[in-house]
Amino acid sequence: MAVQGMWSGTISFSLVAIPVRLVKAIEPGRISFRLLHNKDYSPLTRKMFCPKGETAVPPDEMIRGYEIMPDQYVLMTDEELESVSPERSRTIEIVEFIDMKEVDPIYYDHPYYLVPSKGGEKAYQLLVEVMHRTNKAGLAKFVLAEREYLVAVTPRDGALALVTLHYSDETLPDEDISPKKGKDAAEEENRIKKNIEQMIEDFNPGKYADERRKKLMDLLKTKAKEKAPVEAPAVEEGEGEGPADLVAALEESMRKVKESR
Repeated sequence: MAVQGMWSGTISFSLVAIPVRLVKAIEPGRISFRLLHNKDYSPLTRKMFCPKGETAVPPDEMIRGYEIMPDQYVLMTDEELESVSPERSRTIEIVEFIDMKEVDPIYYDHPYYLVPSKGGEKAYQLLVEVMHRTNKAGLAKFVLAEREYLVAVTPRDGALALVTLHYSDETLPDEDISPKKGKDAAEEENRIKKNIEQMIEDFNPGKYADERRKKLMDLLKTKAKEKAPVEAPAVEEGEGEGPADLVAALEESMRKVKESR
């Protein structure tokens, strides 16, 4: 099965430019349910509701507001928002190389893979090998879906991985988390150290699984065999109307893509 790219462009530094595609490294195991009407099993949709007027608000009457104080907002138009949005990146330009051991894991956000595009395979493999030998990661800024990310490009199992990083002002201070040491701190520390040493093992993620998800999937498969799934009635959509629930529309689109594979 071909890996579908989320983005395509080049990864570059100095005079080197390698065509690559960005692909997912994680497939979340979350099981999602649709809310249905218990009378006819129609999928329910969300609508924006104005509590003051007690009416549903159509899209052409919605505006953005940033809350600066309770019930006080600064309004923002689409044009104003677009004026400060960065242009979509065509290049992941590495600005410096760092040692990833110096990066606190609290900065890690979301992992991806970078795979070579046609014509870039040789240079891609050379970059992977050099980065592996030097044990360095490339630091870059990269725009995806109108957001500018700080990213680290690292070698992993003969390929390049990309992980988005949190900016420093997104992390919360920890000075109020650590408790003060008590009188018997040294003795307690030694006891905890011994307990930890007795439990040390090599990390093997295959030993662990989401037990609730497994049980839930087994239950769903059993129920599907025992009783035919209910079917929602067909609903005619009005011309020119967009989906009432964007999240539901995206989920339906992803479902169709998976079924077509």
